Amino acid sequence: MKRIAIFQKDLGIGGIQRSLLNMLTNMDLTSYEVDLFLFAEPEICAPEDLKNVNTYILKPLFYLNRIVNFDTLRKMFRYNLPKKQYDLAIDFNSYSNECALCVFSLNAKKRIMWIHNDIETEYKNSFKYRILWSHFKSKFNLYDEFVAVSEGIVEPFRYMTGIVNKKITVIPNSINTPQLIRKSREPVNFKADPFLTNFIFVGRFTHQKGIDILLDYFARALLQRKDIHLYLLGGGPEELKIAQQIEDQKLNEYVTVIAAAENPYPYMAQMDALVLTSRHEGQGIVLWEAKALGLDLIFEKHLEKYNDGLKGSDNIVRSMVKQKKHMKQHDSLDYYNLKIKNSLYELFDK
Repeated sequence: MKRIAIFQKDLGIGGIQRSLLNMLTNMDLTSYEVDLFLFAEPEICAPEDLKNVNTYILKPLFYLNRIVNFDTLRKMFRYNLPKKQYDLAIDFNSYSNECALCVFSLNAKKRIMWIHNDIETEYKNSFKYRILWSHFKSKFNLYDEFVAVSEGIVEPFRYMTGIVNKKITVIPNSINTPQLIRKSREPVNFKADPFLTNFIFVGRFTHQKGIDILLDYFARALLQRKDIHLYLLGGGPEELKIAQQIEDQKLNEYVTVIAAAENPYPYMAQMDALVLTSRHEGQGIVLWEAKALGLDLIFEKHLEKYNDGLKGSDNIVRSMVKQKKHMKQHDSLDYYNLKIKNSLYELFDK
């Protein structure tokens, strides 16, 4: 039986967290001994949801250790982990120094890192990431292989790290469609106006997600039709900035902000289309979730390279103006998920 160790910062609200949970719940893990190591108690699932997975909670590093050089951290810290031989150790986070330290503290035959984002674009757009990168970039050369969640992030990763000869396998994020549809039927104290065409954004309120761009587009669409409404579901560091933009552009009547929810799907299920105007992504997992729920997808053309099989728009304003209400039909994503599952089994069984 193969032994696999997976390290992730937490299981809170977020795309990386959902993608890991989907991976663990979509696969048949009875043929593996899987140990999952977290640095916080799970928030979006209960231990019984993770069948055939042994969960361990470790102590996170002091926050300022994020800006300590990774090579120095390796000399300073070593986690006390199970004394057994693993076939595979996975750093599922790629941002967390704790996950990396543990992967290299473990007795493992192979060490793999999951890559979730276009790190070249993130480096250019995020001062915070540039600071973190300067301190942890040396760790990338220590891994044996990598998994990228889309083809579009492979070349940026190779360019930024200088790693050209190590294997990178593209495995998109799986979607737990039956669970998603079941959760979309849970009751919530919310009802979208059925006489309007309703759009929704779901995600973190960060510069990367381009909510400022979305609000500009929506304001322009309002000049051509008034029977539309935009919902922004989430939270994050740009909440005040977004609220101010809504006020400045006099959009209060047409834009509603909904606080981040552990279960966003009952809100999404009431919408006509999901809109995504991110500056960059790794893979837009929320696009695939919206597709599973039967929503139309309106997203920037440049995001196609991160979402193979989905078609973006070269004019978001026009797409919103033309959007119509329609009878939604669920998409099981069976073929999409089967390909991912087979790729994961191949990776685990090497």
